[in-house]
Amino acid sequence: MLRIASFVGAVALAGTAAAQPLSPYASAAEQQAAMRAGAISAERLTQLSLDRIARIDRAGPKLNSVLTLNPHALADARRLDQERQAGRVRGPLHGVPILLKDNIESQDGTATTAGSLALVGNVPERDAPIVKRLTDAGAVILGKANLSEWANFRSTRSISGWSAAGGLVRNPYGLDRTACGSSSGSGAAVAAGLVALAIGTETDGSVTCPAAMTGIVGLKPTVGLVSRTHIVPISPAQDTAGPMTRTVADAAAVLTAIAGSDPLDPATAEADRRKTDYVAALDPQALRGARIGVLRNLAGRHPDVDAEYEKALTALRDAGAVLVEVKGPEEAVLNKVGAAEGDLLRWEFKAALDAYLATTPPAVRTRTLEALIAFNAAEPRELPLFGQEIFEQSAKTPPAADRAMAAKRAETTKLAADTLDKLMREANVEALVSPSGGPASIVDPVNGGRFFGSPSTLPAVSGYPHLTVPMGQVRGLPVGLSFLGPAWSEGRLLSLGHAFELETQARRPPGIPAFDRGPSRGRQGLRSVETRTCTRPLSAQSGKQASV
Repeated sequence: MLRIASFVGAVALAGTAAAQPLSPYASAAEQQAAMRAGAISAERLTQLSLDRIARIDRAGPKLNSVLTLNPHALADARRLDQERQAGRVRGPLHGVPILLKDNIESQDGTATTAGSLALVGNVPERDAPIVKRLTDAGAVILGKANLSEWANFRSTRSISGWSAAGGLVRNPYGLDRTACGSSSGSGAAVAAGLVALAIGTETDGSVTCPAAMTGIVGLKPTVGLVSRTHIVPISPAQDTAGPMTRTVADAAAVLTAIAGSDPLDPATAEADRRKTDYVAALDPQALRGARIGVLRNLAGRHPDVDAEYEKALTALRDAGAVLVEVKGPEEAVLNKVGAAEGDLLRWEFKAALDAYLATTPPAVRTRTLEALIAFNAAEPRELPLFGQEIFEQSAKTPPAADRAMAAKRAETTKLAADTLDKLMREANVEALVSPSGGPASIVDPVNGGRFFGSPSTLPAVSGYPHLTVPMGQVRGLPVGLSFLGPAWSEGRLLSLGHAFELETQARRPPGIPAFDRGPSRGRQGLRSVETRTCTRPLSAQSGKQASV
């Protein structure tokens, strides 16, 4: 049975005249410093995370951000403590708990469900390569985070943050507000201080959107920097895993651990040559003299977000950046990329998912997309809120070897990459900035929410990196600043984001125990956020899913 306890007051840092408690919002670097000082053990740190999950995620406001706990987490932490006592410290993640999005396999007795009841028997006897890299770096796998079912790729009207296996993830800044998708549980758990670190996955917006809406840092790396093997797929051309943390330095530490080539994932062939020590590369003065392009048309306009964006631009200038106004891509280009992306993802999904399901344990009976469609139709807990039209459309797409679709993929990827490259080249800038999106909308089961758009699609389709860093708040709801750059520019983007973070210190925690006094005054809204009465935010412009 988990003991109910708070981080606050539980731990004092050693060697200080006046003992200072380790906050539940302490960074992984601060947690590491406390362990190094002997003020806390990895086992105790892990237990405190488990206690906080019991008190806040399972009880209290019931964030529903954590789906499954690793039964061996405390034992794993204890072994890492023994290593530390013997003089072996593996690095900055040694003994630090981390959550995995529940589409990432880990060999710890937990299922990898992608939020679906069809995969409750998917208990793998293998680690995804990124999980092996994390444990080799000393991280404690705490468990699996809830997510939008099938990474928000089952229905055009799916509920962002909802899964049949885990219910609805609630945004800790307002329980009636969306946590965005599909890495909603990863974002909410980090924002609420349940863990300092989590892994999300993104095809288009599913790391950066929840990170921005829960006030944390999220990085979608260049496709090919991080292995996708043994992760439930959508698109081999766009999928990637990435860190979700409260500080840029922590994101850099996680990326340093998980980046690298994987012989089972041909897209990562260049990763070993391209990766670096992203923590060592951080430069607090990175903005001094940096030429940054200012975009204003890749996210929907919102007057309060615009005001926060102007403050962020002032902070960038104050830190020494040279800002260049950039005319964004034409609407026709964005529409062409967006329309093609939807067709391509549906085409790629069927073959990728069937290939993945064929490798799952015998306990998984649904081993093709067609079998999943039949399962959902027969399972009343899967379809009461929304359908599976994306599944049904994907099942009817051309075969994986279709030359016309392959040519369309190559053309669309090139168009997205060329568009970003041209923006940066013509303005002579090394990176672009934009608001990451609007504040989190209310989860409205009748009319749907409002999605203000985001800059995620061009970097998603091109495979380029996208970093979001807390920019400020709109009436208590977080908003983020996006940094976009060319392929393999993670080190520079993280450095720029780190310098911006130090300049602004814009992140504000959601406030414990006042979760039930979120920014929305609508008490009926708070009561109505149930797994059976919700809908996801829809784009006011295109009806496109907020993220996948």
